[in-house]
Amino acid sequence: MGTNYSKPEPLSEKAVVKANANQTKFILEEHDDDHTPPPPYPARERTRALALSHLEDWSETLLTDPKNRLAISSFASQSYGQLLANQKSLKSDLHIFNVTLPIEGAPITNQRSSGRCWLFAATNVFRVPLIKAYGLNEFELSQAYLFYWDKIEKANYFFEQIINTADEDLSSRLVQKLLEDPVTDGGQWDMVANLVQKYGLVPHSLYPDNFHAQNSSKLNWLLTAKLREQALSLRKLATKKDADQSAYLTASAKERFLQEIHSIVTLLLGPPPSPDKKFKWEHYDGNGTAREVHQTPIEFGKQAFRSQTRVLSRSSPAVSPGRLISLVNDPRNEYNRLLTVDKLGNVLEGQSLRYVNVEMPVLKKAVISMLKAGHPVFFGCDVGKFSDSSLGVMDADLTDLALGFNISLGMSKAERLASGESAMTHAMVITAVHLLDNGEPARWRVENSWGEAAGDKGWFVMTDKWMDEYTLQAVIDTNFLTSDVRDVLAQEPKVLPRWDPMGVLA
Repeated sequence: MGTNYSKPEPLSEKAVVKANANQTKFILEEHDDDHTPPPPYPARERTRALALSHLEDWSETLLTDPKNRLAISSFASQSYGQLLANQKSLKSDLHIFNVTLPIEGAPITNQRSSGRCWLFAATNVFRVPLIKAYGLNEFELSQAYLFYWDKIEKANYFFEQIINTADEDLSSRLVQKLLEDPVTDGGQWDMVANLVQKYGLVPHSLYPDNFHAQNSSKLNWLLTAKLREQALSLRKLATKKDADQSAYLTASAKERFLQEIHSIVTLLLGPPPSPDKKFKWEHYDGNGTAREVHQTPIEFGKQAFRSQTRVLSRSSPAVSPGRLISLVNDPRNEYNRLLTVDKLGNVLEGQSLRYVNVEMPVLKKAVISMLKAGHPVFFGCDVGKFSDSSLGVMDADLTDLALGFNISLGMSKAERLASGESAMTHAMVITAVHLLDNGEPARWRVENSWGEAAGDKGWFVMTDKWMDEYTLQAVIDTNFLTSDVRDVLAQEPKVLPRWDPMGVLA
């Protein structure tokens, strides 16, 4: 029915090239009549399948260039990242900084084969006031202690979200996301703050890493397999028609399931110190004098949340970890806006995840203010982009892609987030900055948690351009923010879906 339509004969490749050339020529030529329409584009259907003839032509064209033949030979035995390293950029990536902390913290820590970077970054921040309080040269907090409680809290949080979504289809995007990685090693600042508020902190010597803390994959697989099995049972119980029976059976099952999870975590990580019972910590202070401390983990943790004493001026007050909040730079969303992520957290009764979305200059100015006040800064970033762990360099110009591949990458930060190309994959600590004569930052000093073999004995240098492109978060004391940024905390947060890239846990 309708108008008869006869499909035109497809043009040959030569005809297509000629027609395109004619059209380009027409556009470039001057015409008296601006309304003269250009010649029509030639009819051309999209090729759906890969044509072998095209592939052969492309290979022939590629290999006619001797530079490409050299590249193939070189890439066969060495990483392209090393071969295409921009030597000019590397020469300027110096570990020299003119704004430094009086205490950076030592030793360099090592998360081993685990995803606990957020706990290492946070404890590297928390240890600074404790180093000051006890006059220590070196000190490390137990990351495994927080790791233990986080696993159990995440299991409880997961069960509650599974019960709350029991009426949704199992194949829904939300439920599938919840089931994807219920006890991930990763986390966020608000989550670690909740753990410290509830369970406190202990010195590393009292609860050191064991094998499964350092190598967490088997622990996570077992917990995840069990949690998914338990989740299916809870969904069935939570949707029973008899409401009273459903509530009773669901509550009983959840408690039994949590006990099973507690058993797995305790057997694999070992029983930790009790949060409300005193431990004895024996140590040498910075003068070599033997000391003893008798405190509960909760009492010990509170010391890390006290205001630090170094006050430079009224405009540079003391820092309190209890006032620290997450500034993020997410160009997809409105600035000066409070964000959160749906159904993401660990301690159910704790502070929910909060991000204050600001422009990058606001974030960097706040970081510089924190450093000038003598406090390290927890930050989250997309660490795998244009970084070299052996050199300890994060530089947006690190790899010369045009030299090796005749391409460049042109997505904006917003486009990378929107397309899944970028996310917050790692947390570290900023401890210094090098400022230019105009006050603008040139590069930043970063404390990582990959051991002394990475970077410059564990330390990295991050260029300011890299920070603009791949840093997504910095945790800042509210005293270092303008009133309009502080006021954002009073907003009703915009809720991002659980699968949003801002929901990826570092």
